[in-house]
Amino acid sequence: MRQIVLDTETTGLETSQGHRIIEIGCVELFNRRLTGRHYHQYINPEREVDAGAFQVHGISNEMLADKPKFAQIATEFMAFVGDADLIIHNAAFDVGFINAEFGRLMPRLAAIETNRTIIDSLLLARAKHPGQKNNLDALCKRYGVDNSQRDLHGALLDAEILADVYLLMTGGQTALSLGGNQSNNKESGGSGNEIKRLVATRKPLPVVRVSPEELELHNDKLVSINKSSAGNCIWLKDEAVPELSES
Repeated sequence: MRQIVLDTETTGLETSQGHRIIEIGCVELFNRRLTGRHYHQYINPEREVDAGAFQVHGISNEMLADKPKFAQIATEFMAFVGDADLIIHNAAFDVGFINAEFGRLMPRLAAIETNRTIIDSLLLARAKHPGQKNNLDALCKRYGVDNSQRDLHGALLDAEILADVYLLMTGGQTALSLGGNQSNNKESGGSGNEIKRLVATRKPLPVVRVSPEELELHNDKLVSINKSSAGNCIWLKDEAVPELSES
């Protein structure tokens, strides 16, 4: 299973106001393992970067002046993505900008979501952690992912960090590469931090049973709590204090 974790930076917030993509960063997952392959490109947006956007990512008009236009990188970008599913944080934003760029091409490219699944990690996080902050920085803190290099937003670094967060958040990962290391070696593998799984032939775990004396002490404690709380011990609600077992 091949997946691409993707992030973009833009000149502003709204495609309806003519804002454009200025940076694309992608990292590759194969069978839930970071392969070390990535795609990264700065893009000349053919317009100025809004001051507010510059405060977020620090990418200036001067920095982009000699970079290729989107039409010049569209083929290599899609060659890297291939038919992989995409993992994006707040996917509607990035997908909207990519499709707006595709719509300017001649001939136009099909919408990025065509024949692939778009996994929105923000929606996953909101479902898993309702009522909490679920931006990338908050998720890094929650899952122990090192984002110390993230002083400003950057598409490749954010994609690398998101890959680590996504694997931890969804579980079942086989290897992690924590910390957003932006190595230029595209053929290197993950960090090798293997998750060791229990094998089916392992010996059964020992079962430790409570003794009659321990159970009696437990029941006495519940009765004491119930008395001091005026009958509001939640562990005794709708049930009597358990009797000692003969076994």
